[in-house]
Amino acid sequence: MQIDTRPLNVQDYDELAATMKRAYPQMSESIWSKKSIEKLTRMFPDGQICITVDGKLAAVALSIIVNYDEFGDDHTYSDITGNYTFNTHTSKGNVLYGIEVFVDPEFRELRLGRRLYDARKELCELLNLKSIILGGRIPNYHKHSHELSPREYIRRVRDKEIYDPVLSFQLSNNFLPIRVLKKYLPEDEASRENAVLLQWNNIYYSKNPNTMQDSIIRLGLVQWQMRHFKDIEAFYEQVEFFVNVMGDYKSDFVLFPELFNTPLLAPFNNLSERDSMIELAKLTEDIKKKISELAISYNVNIISGSMPVFDNETNDLYNVSYLLHRDGRKDEYRKIHITPNEKRYYGMKGGNEIKVFDTDCGKIGLVICYDVEFPELPRILADQGMKILFVPYLTDTQNAYMRVRHCAAARAIENECYVAIAGCVGNLPKVNNMDIQFGQAAVFTPSDFAFPSNAVKGEATPNTEMTLIVDVDLNLLKDLHHNGSVQVMKDRRKDLYETYLK
Repeated sequence: MQIDTRPLNVQDYDELAATMKRAYPQMSESIWSKKSIEKLTRMFPDGQICITVDGKLAAVALSIIVNYDEFGDDHTYSDITGNYTFNTHTSKGNVLYGIEVFVDPEFRELRLGRRLYDARKELCELLNLKSIILGGRIPNYHKHSHELSPREYIRRVRDKEIYDPVLSFQLSNNFLPIRVLKKYLPEDEASRENAVLLQWNNIYYSKNPNTMQDSIIRLGLVQWQMRHFKDIEAFYEQVEFFVNVMGDYKSDFVLFPELFNTPLLAPFNNLSERDSMIELAKLTEDIKKKISELAISYNVNIISGSMPVFDNETNDLYNVSYLLHRDGRKDEYRKIHITPNEKRYYGMKGGNEIKVFDTDCGKIGLVICYDVEFPELPRILADQGMKILFVPYLTDTQNAYMRVRHCAAARAIENECYVAIAGCVGNLPKVNNMDIQFGQAAVFTPSDFAFPSNAVKGEATPNTEMTLIVDVDLNLLKDLHHNGSVQVMKDRRKDLYETYLK
């Protein structure tokens, strides 16, 4: 499944009209005209956003910029749109006004509405506008209008005593109700011509333009407690819990630990270590698919720790990490450096591909545990443009963990990048070779004035199940490269030595 968010254009009109009819079967007479879409996309292209799923138009959001002081809080849809001419739009306005959002019913389980709202919020911040304002329909109000006033209906929806598909969604996206708008949209009989004036405030708004930073990336690290699961659904439930939390905190990435699914080895404990790992590998494809669906649903890029993969043709067992993008793409990395224990107990083989991954937050690198102890590997990734290195690990003892930690911290300094590590904690009795774990998730930085004095941006409590959420600023890396006290990447003696791929 490929999810793309992009500007709407007039060539999308036929699909837009068909999608809107499916979204609003009771309001087919209100379908947007091609002339209107052509005008909106011409005068404010950035404000007209659509989402496609596998190339098919699935969701649309339309917006204009208005000088809100000219309208105030008591207006109709016709007022704010200039009687549907959109002559009220002005690039010198102070508010992004939402005039339409709809999602094809076929794709409503993918949370595309939230993705559209996130795109609007990002646009509002980038344009340095004060807020997003809209008149929200209350399509379930007709079921309660004989006994509840609009005000009481709104209160009950806010208190979750009543569900309204539009208002409940907007409230969950941090829009605040301001007032009831009477006769806002006369053709909206389901809402009894009422609407709720809703507002989302841009906390980064400044009267001084171009002050907003857009280089902040939020990392979410999972310190995973090893525990027995009664079945794979219980495992999925725990995974989704963490993804949901990270999604609520607007994380751009979620990092799970190396081999975090090994509690599922328990039913195979009567087999040898290698045979039990091969049985676990049979679950990997389904787990990857499930986590990819979560990445799309919660709009977050997920690094699914690592899982075993068995090649039936060569009888080789690999330790593989998957990067599951929030737009539906899938990438993988096979652990290159295999530990003596992995060879002895599981007969694992190392992968052969070294590359950076392009994401919607820039170029990232991915290595697994022991890999980070080989400085050449992250250096090659840094030369390819990596800015954040993710390291899922699994360490049983404190000295094993300290090797990973100190090497990861060194890689951040050597390569002028951020390094995020996450591992498993706790005990796992009755699973061969997985009985104890020691871990402490952390995010390391270069060591210079713009970064924490100990070069640690954040770290979790050792050996405790928890999440670590950290913001990193890519602009600081750029400044370090050009103006740092030391400039490691630039000062290498390439006349004497160089690291390169064979």
